[in-house]
Amino acid sequence: MEPKRELSSIDLRALVTELGRYTGAKVDKAYLYPESLLRLKLRDFDHGRVELLIEVDECKRAHVADAEHVPDAPGRPPNFAKMLRNRLSGADFVGVEQYEFDRILTFDFERGDEDTRIVAELFGQGNVAVLDETGEVVQALSTVRLKSRTVAPGAQYEYPSSRLNPLDVSLDAFSRRMDESDTDVVRTLATQLNLGGLYAEEVCSRAGVEKTLAIADADESVYRDLHNAIARIDERLRSGEFDPRVYEEDGRVVDVTPFPLAEREDLPSEGFDSFNAALDEYFYRFDRDGGGGGEDGGTGATEPEKPDFEAEIAKQKRIIEQQESAIEDFEAEAERERERAELLYANYDLVDEVLSTVQSAREDGLGWDAIAETLAEGAERDIPAAEAVEDVDGSEGTVTVRIDDTTIELDATAGVEVNADRLYQEAKRIEEKKAGAREAIESTREDLAAVRERKAEWEAADGAPGAAEEEGKGGDEDADEADREIDWLSRSSIPIRTTDDWYERFRWFRTSDDFLVIGGRNADQNEELVKKYMDKHDRFFHTQAHGGPVTLLKASGPSEPSEPVDFPETSLEEAAQFAVSYSSDWKDGRGAGDAYMVEPDQVSKTPESGEFLEKGGFAIRGDRTYFEDVPCRVAVGVQCEPVTQVIGGPPSAIRDRVATSVELEPGMYAQNDAAMMVYREFKQRFADQSFVRKVASADLIQEFLPPGGSEIIG
Repeated sequence: MEPKRELSSIDLRALVTELGRYTGAKVDKAYLYPESLLRLKLRDFDHGRVELLIEVDECKRAHVADAEHVPDAPGRPPNFAKMLRNRLSGADFVGVEQYEFDRILTFDFERGDEDTRIVAELFGQGNVAVLDETGEVVQALSTVRLKSRTVAPGAQYEYPSSRLNPLDVSLDAFSRRMDESDTDVVRTLATQLNLGGLYAEEVCSRAGVEKTLAIADADESVYRDLHNAIARIDERLRSGEFDPRVYEEDGRVVDVTPFPLAEREDLPSEGFDSFNAALDEYFYRFDRDGGGGGEDGGTGATEPEKPDFEAEIAKQKRIIEQQESAIEDFEAEAERERERAELLYANYDLVDEVLSTVQSAREDGLGWDAIAETLAEGAERDIPAAEAVEDVDGSEGTVTVRIDDTTIELDATAGVEVNADRLYQEAKRIEEKKAGAREAIESTREDLAAVRERKAEWEAADGAPGAAEEEGKGGDEDADEADREIDWLSRSSIPIRTTDDWYERFRWFRTSDDFLVIGGRNADQNEELVKKYMDKHDRFFHTQAHGGPVTLLKASGPSEPSEPVDFPETSLEEAAQFAVSYSSDWKDGRGAGDAYMVEPDQVSKTPESGEFLEKGGFAIRGDRTYFEDVPCRVAVGVQCEPVTQVIGGPPSAIRDRVATSVELEPGMYAQNDAAMMVYREFKQRFADQSFVRKVASADLIQEFLPPGGSEIIG
C-alpha cells in the first residue's frame, strides 16, 4: 500500500488535543527549509526545548519533533523566515485550533507589541499564511486568488467554505445526508460525510455494517449504528485517551493513527505514548527511507538521486510571479487611496458642505437616523451635497459619499483636510508594504540563483550530462551548442521553453540594448500603463498623430529599485519606431510618422482649463524631444533561446534575437490574413513543423502585428 503523506481531519483533531500541552512556550527562532518545511524552535518550562514542524509540500503534516529528528538549520534565512523571526521572537504560544473539520490548523502567538496567527493549510497544494491581529495576511508561502477566496499580503485571510463535521452532526441530519446519496454506504461516508476513505471503512467495521451496502437498502437501524460508531470515535478524540500506532508493511512505514484501527489489524504496528511521538517517528522514518523505503529497505545502498532542480527552479519562479502580483496589487491599492484623497480636494466645497451639515446637525442634538432622513430629503430636492451621500453610519460616526463613481467613507467629525490626509497616510502605509515585498522578491531571486548554482555544481560533479560527450545521442545538446551557433531551422526537434512575464499582456519588445518597451493595446491599457507602471525614470513616447499607444521605455521592472538611466540613442529610436508603427499612422497606410518623448512628470491626467481628456488620453506639459519621419516597419520573428516564443517590434531590435524573422510595412492584407501569411512562411523555414504550430501559430503572430493592413517585404 502507498505510505501516508497527509494527515486527515481526524488526525488533526487528535493532534490539537496534544499540542495544547505546549501552551505558554516561548518562541526562540523560526526556520524555513526549501521543501516548504517550517520549523519553530520554542522553550517550555515543563518540556524544555520544543521543536514544532509544519510541512505543506508533498507531505502535509504538523507535530512536535524530537531534537535528533530535526534537520540542520538551513543557510541564509529566506525573507519569510526573517519576517517570522521579527514577529515571533520572544512571543508566547497561546493555543492551536483546527478550523471546523477542515485540514487547517491555526497557531496563535502573543507578544506585548503585536499578536500573530499562523494558518497551516494541510490540503491541496498546501500553504502557510501569517496573519496580524486584525486577520490581515502579512505574508504567505503561496498567494491564492480564486473566485471563492483570496490569500494574499494585505488582504483579509479567507478560510475555505465550511464542510459538514461528521463528529457533531445529529442523527436526523446524518440520516438526511445519507439519504441524499445514490451510492453505497462507505462511499457516502467518505464523501458526503467528509470522513475520507480509511475512516469511512473504519466506521463501517466498528458498526458491523457491510461497506458495499447500497444506501437504498439501508434503514434507520443501519444509520443509528453508523452514527454511534462515529460518536465513539468523537468521544475518544475529546478525551485524549489515545493509543497511537505506526504501521509497517514490507519493512517500511505506511500509516500512523491516534488509535488502533480495525482496518489495519493485519499489519504489524508499534505503539507510542503520544500521537505527537508517533507522528514524529513516522515522518522521520518516511523521510529517512526516501518516502517509505524501497526494495533496499532504505539502507542507502543505491546511488543518491539527482535533486529535482527544475521543480525547485519552477517553484522559485512561481513565488516571484506571486510576489510581483502582490506588488502590483499594492501599487493599485495605494493609487486608489491617493485618487480618493485627490477627489476630496477636487470637490472640496461639496465635501465640506456634507461634513459641515452633519456636524451642525450633531451639535444641535439631531440623531444619526434623523440626519440620514434629512439628507435623503435633500437628495429628493436635487441638492448636490445631499445627492452625493450614499450612507450614514452612526455606530462608526461615518458618512459615505460617491464622487465620480468612486465611494469614499468620511469621518463625520473631521474636516476635508483630515479625511484626505487619512487617505494619503493609508496610501503611504501600503507603499511601505510594497517596499517589503520588493525586499522579499530580491531574496527569492537570490534563492533562485542559489538553486541554479547548485544545479550547475551537481552537473559538473556528475560529468556534466548534456555536455560534449552527449552530442549526437539525442539529448538536449545545450551544453556543447552554447559555444557554437545553432541552426535552429534545420533541427528536427526544438525543445520548448516557455515563460509568463507580467508585461506580456501589453504590446512589448526589448530594445537592442535590452531595455523593456511596453505599449497599450487600448484606452484601458493606456490608462493602466501611466497610472500603474510608469516610473519616474522611464521615458514616455507617443505619436503626433491621434490614436497611438502609450509607449513606455522602462528603466526598471515593477518590483525592481528605480534608478536614473542614460538610455542609448538606439533604444530611444526603437521606442519611437514602436510608437509610430502601432499607431494610426500604420492603420492609415502612411509609410512614416512623427513621435515625441517626454519625462514622466510631464504627463498628467488633468486637462487644461476648458479642455476635456477622453479615456486613455493625457495632457503633456513642457518641452518635447521629437523623432521625425520615423519609418512604419515591424519585424515578427521566432525566438528559440533562452525561451521559445514569437516576438515582434522594430526590425533592428528583433533580428538578432530570433532564429528567423519576417519584416512588414503598411499594406493591403488584413491583420488576420497577414498573420496567416507569416505563419506559412515560418512553416516553410523550420524543419520542426510541430514546433511552429505550438510556438508561432497565426493567433500568436497576430498579437505582434499593427492594427490595419500589412504587407510582407522581407
